[in-house]
Amino acid sequence: MSKVENAPPVAAVSPSTRTGRAPLLWVALGIVVLLLLPHVLYPVFVMKALIAALFACAFNLMLGYGGLLSFGHAAFFGTAAYAMAHSTKVWGWPFEAGLLLGVIAAGFMGVVIGVLAIRRQGIYFAMITLALSQMLYFVYLQTPFTHGEDGIQGVPRGRVLGVFDLGDSMIMYHTLLLIVLCGFWLIWRAVHSPFGQVLKAIRDNEPRAISLGYNVDRYKLLAFILSAALSGLAGALNAVVFQLASLNDTTWQHSGEVILMTLLGGVGTILGPAVGGVLVVTLQNYLAASGLPVDVVIGLIFIACVLVFRRGLIGELLAWREKKKS
Repeated sequence: MSKVENAPPVAAVSPSTRTGRAPLLWVALGIVVLLLLPHVLYPVFVMKALIAALFACAFNLMLGYGGLLSFGHAAFFGTAAYAMAHSTKVWGWPFEAGLLLGVIAAGFMGVVIGVLAIRRQGIYFAMITLALSQMLYFVYLQTPFTHGEDGIQGVPRGRVLGVFDLGDSMIMYHTLLLIVLCGFWLIWRAVHSPFGQVLKAIRDNEPRAISLGYNVDRYKLLAFILSAALSGLAGALNAVVFQLASLNDTTWQHSGEVILMTLLGGVGTILGPAVGGVLVVTLQNYLAASGLPVDVVIGLIFIACVLVFRRGLIGELLAWREKKKS
């Protein structure tokens, strides 16, 4: 018998195994890059970009997978920011408790607004969310605990687990990174769960989903509440990082900004809104020192992207990759 016949069999690695490992490698590489970024760039700038990315991904959960366009998502961001700021500064709550209160407050606001708006569709749903958000803006303008146009300033960062001082920018960054990554994982898990599949079915063909026996309004409401709570997580983190909760967090312009982020990156993609959020924050940061009108320049870039990349940056990239495979 030849040596070739006696040789031990070589374990074959299937293409599906290699394909399954590739995303994990990209995720690991991305985490390594995020850990190194604050050593290269200003940590507060990177934290602002991560908060914007989380906010955009939370909004995309509702728009990209639920098919619901909200013009008032800043209400949840701002509500959580005020809850976090007031509980930690006035009541003396620890960081973790304030963060949890912010998420709960945003989720509760999501229940209230969602119940009122969820039975409407299209432009009617969008206008109801905008109207309710503006009502909330004027409530916060007049309510004493928000301090009106001055906002809640000097929000203490506190300590994580009562040990690690968040006044240190690097500790604050790594804490925020861990929380944001958990938020991203929760969004990814929701999208790839049976709940997420039903949401996609409702988005693509709502009458067919109803005919299959799904309670469409309930699924939409759950998506709305989850999106609101995650937006609140971003708002609470924003109040801690910048030690400020202000009316700017609740304006309709802020709601429009998160729509812009999502459309630029790619609606209905996991990574797209995060890329759009980072892009908008980067443009705002570097254009502010140029003397150019920031909103006008960003608007022109948005128009160009809509004309050239109709699916968004990541959406077009994914479409090109699928076309190349076929």
